[in-house]
Amino acid sequence: MFTNFYIYITTNQYRTTVYIGVTNNIQRRIGQHYFDSQNEKKSFAGKYNCYELVYYEGFQYAKDAITREKQLKRWSRQKKNQLIETVNPKWESLNNEVF
Repeated sequence: MFTNFYIYITTNQYRTTVYIGVTNNIQRRIGQHYFDSQNEKKSFAGKYNCYELVYYEGFQYAKDAITREKQLKRWSRQKKNQLIETVNPKWESLNNEVF
């Protein structure tokens, strides 16, 4: 399967807030979140310093990625935490993994 689209979850350094997004370029998007947080942008991710990537999934089609993003956004925080911990139990930053 060729991955063109991603859903991803970022968090702040204290792991208190999570942001879920979809993109066709995960490197660029994580960089934008970092830039927004450093420049006090008023976006959600910028406001809460959510630039540490802790989870992502790849998809071939945009429709599938968007559907998954909407599904995850409806989940409780506990369920989101459990999903992250299935692949990243220590909530380590995956930023270096995608760069």
